[in-house]
Amino acid sequence: MARVTEQTLFILASLAGGERHGYAIAGEVGTLSEGRIRLTAGTLYGALTRLAESGLVEASGEERVDGRRRRYYRITGAGQSALAEQVAHLQATVRAVAPRAGAAPA
Repeated sequence: MARVTEQTLFILASLAGGERHGYAIAGEVGTLSEGRIRLTAGTLYGALTRLAESGLVEASGEERVDGRRRRYYRITGAGQSALAEQVAHLQATVRAVAPRAGAAPA
């Protein structure tokens, strides 16, 4: 699989924690990224559409809350594998470059 953007990585990580609706995904991404990533609705739903088309996430249900539709998403098995692959890639990158940056790998 091709490398994913940091936003996409955090969306997958959010959904690895359980099924969520869009607003909850955006909030979890903000928390996981310690505020570095703030997803607008357009960015989030565009990414979710691409992830669904790639088979990495899927819609898992809807409900109406205060007259507004709330769609829930979950990570698929392929999405979980892609997330694990990305994490392994990032860990290998850190191990390779950390000594040159004067930092010990975590």
